[in-house]
Amino acid sequence: MLDIKDDKTNTQTHEMTGKCPFGGDRIGGSLGAPPTLSDWYPDRLKVELLHQNGPRANPLGDHFDYATAFNTIDFVALKQDIKEFLNSSVAWWPSDYGNYGPQMIRMAWHAAGTYRIADGRGGAGEALQRFAPVSSWWDNGNTDKSRRLIWPIKQKYGSALSWGDLMVLTGNCALEIMGFPTYGFGGGRRDAWEADSSTYWGPEVWNPKDVSSFDSMVTRDKRWRGQNGDADYDLENPLAATHQALIYVNPEGPYANGDPMGSARDIRIAFTRMAMNDEETVALIAGGHAFGKSHGMVAAKKVGPPPEIAPIEAMGLGWQNPDGTGFAEYAMTNGIEGSWTPNPTQWDNSYLENLFKFNWEQTKSPAGALQWTPTDPSAPKTPDAHIPGKINPLMMMTSDIALKTDPEYRKVCEKFLNDFDAFTQAFSKAWYKLTHRDMGPRERYLGPEKKLENDLLWQDPIPPCEHDTIGEADVAALKQSIIATGISASDLVFTAFSAAATYRNSDKRGGANGGRLALAPQKDWAVNRRTVPVITALRGVVENFNGKQTGNIKVSLADLIVLGGCAALEKAASDAGVQISVPFTPGRRDTTQKLTDIEMFDWLKPVVDGFRNYVDDQFAEITQGVAPEEMFLDKAQLLALTAPEWVALVGGLRAMGANYDGSANGIFTDRVGVLTNDFFTVLTSMDYEWKKEDEKGMIFSLDDRATGKPRFKATRSDLIFGSNSQLRAVAEVYASSGGHARFVKDFVQVWDKVMMLDRFDVRI
Repeated sequence: MLDIKDDKTNTQTHEMTGKCPFGGDRIGGSLGAPPTLSDWYPDRLKVELLHQNGPRANPLGDHFDYATAFNTIDFVALKQDIKEFLNSSVAWWPSDYGNYGPQMIRMAWHAAGTYRIADGRGGAGEALQRFAPVSSWWDNGNTDKSRRLIWPIKQKYGSALSWGDLMVLTGNCALEIMGFPTYGFGGGRRDAWEADSSTYWGPEVWNPKDVSSFDSMVTRDKRWRGQNGDADYDLENPLAATHQALIYVNPEGPYANGDPMGSARDIRIAFTRMAMNDEETVALIAGGHAFGKSHGMVAAKKVGPPPEIAPIEAMGLGWQNPDGTGFAEYAMTNGIEGSWTPNPTQWDNSYLENLFKFNWEQTKSPAGALQWTPTDPSAPKTPDAHIPGKINPLMMMTSDIALKTDPEYRKVCEKFLNDFDAFTQAFSKAWYKLTHRDMGPRERYLGPEKKLENDLLWQDPIPPCEHDTIGEADVAALKQSIIATGISASDLVFTAFSAAATYRNSDKRGGANGGRLALAPQKDWAVNRRTVPVITALRGVVENFNGKQTGNIKVSLADLIVLGGCAALEKAASDAGVQISVPFTPGRRDTTQKLTDIEMFDWLKPVVDGFRNYVDDQFAEITQGVAPEEMFLDKAQLLALTAPEWVALVGGLRAMGANYDGSANGIFTDRVGVLTNDFFTVLTSMDYEWKKEDEKGMIFSLDDRATGKPRFKATRSDLIFGSNSQLRAVAEVYASSGGHARFVKDFVQVWDKVMMLDRFDVRI
């Protein structure tokens, strides 16, 4: 639509200098864009985050069946294609040592390594390394080249092979061609189609255009709490990376200070946050550094901008290096130069052997980065990756010396030094965990190399079903038995929701399947105390039903918990004048305490759960000033809800009196346990006035405008549905004429969705 003419015709010639052609003096580009809604109202609740990566962004459409498509691939041929590529070299980005394996291990590692246990976000599952901000983190330098190198393979297999699966499988193949026995591979990662704008990666605000070096960027981070050296010095939750724009830690030591013990502290914090213990941590670092080299031949300040803000003619490639060819012997990534072993393309134990055999002194790379070199001139050398006949000294990073310096890491290293087979097995399993941690239940895994054994506790195993599931007649009979216990509809709904609400769509953990609500640690959480007597009563129903069966039909406690909620809702809807059948899909299985990793499941404990009007006693300390409604939004996103689903679900839970402590907060009805739309009619009414009851504005009183008398009480997790314009727009639909029947239908639909979120045994 641009009409660009010469000045001589009384119009201005618009030059592409970042000025808006439609008038005004706004500066274009990501760093000087016009103000956004968030700029104007930075504290607004960003409800639109629930609709991120929606169907309109997906070119494959809602009905594309990735599992079916993936299973059409000739897996043997696919791996052969990958391995042939790995042993090649192309002119525009030559492989080190004639082998792309080490480079592709790094790509896969950095794709998976963003995972964090606190909220389950990150990981390789959606191939988010393709998009900002992850794509343009300094620590991901030149991973853009890695993905472009394997594009011909992705192009060949098309939509049958996701980027997420290709990246991880390429990492596996890379290990295999260098003599390492991988533990297995499970496909099934579904790609995202847009940048992740919702994940919190840290409090720092930085301008990539101003960054002249890696060190100057990471010294500006604000993610640490307390003072360095103090006992309470710790990394802000839920973060795992110790510095902005890193995957794990600064390889030069904290703030590039070259301190091995400080590096060990950072490593332990980062890898623990990523669900790795000390042995797994050492196995991953020592195993990964058995291959390839680091690149640091050019000063960081010379290297061009990352992909997200690179010139348009770069076509999505960033970090353009102006020295020499810009690649091969001139390559630049993290600034450290050299390889760890004499044979960087072969699996062996020389990394640990040399780390412990020799003393190491601090030196600097050609780019000026801190690194370590053997003091013994007789130490082995390593061949240059590109210049025939040239040999170079070995290299270690500060993060490598940390493994030798820290007493606990040193013990693990010495174990692996004395038992190479144990090291191989440990790295094999740790790599499998690293690249599959965010995949969820094994039912989601695809391909002939998936592992289905129940020996990996981090996969939250549930024993296979050894009995027939209940049928329609059994369901009807069990509903009657549940109601006959006298458990209130409110308690039944609360218990079923509590079982399902642990689910996290980020890493597909939690949910009602497995019956872990009855096991530690979930049964002991304060938010779940109300479920304890309900579980006891439901166990009696299970035992009674299963004891009377003469065949192989049995009901699990996990199924009965969900069925109890469904039965209660049918009665509650009927009492409200709406006849509706609440869907129920049997087949959940019960797991055991032995198969439940208490420490890892404790990460699923909510700090805020607005659905049940729960706020942890240490909320202010844990959340560092984040409002409860923002945490509530985060919880809604982890349950994969849309804004209308969020509103409907809360309205139904409030009608059922499903607060964790049985309080009256948000229960805007005199008919608790009846599925009315009273929550919405009161919330949107102007007959009432809301007033703060505490200085911080956490509890509110609803006063009748006419009489001045208090009518109801509420929390921020209630009032947000009337104060936020987007949420209120939905609430008004349910409060309007004809809205009650629509609300019941929508609530039952989202209820079933939440109950089925973890049922990957019946959906992929």
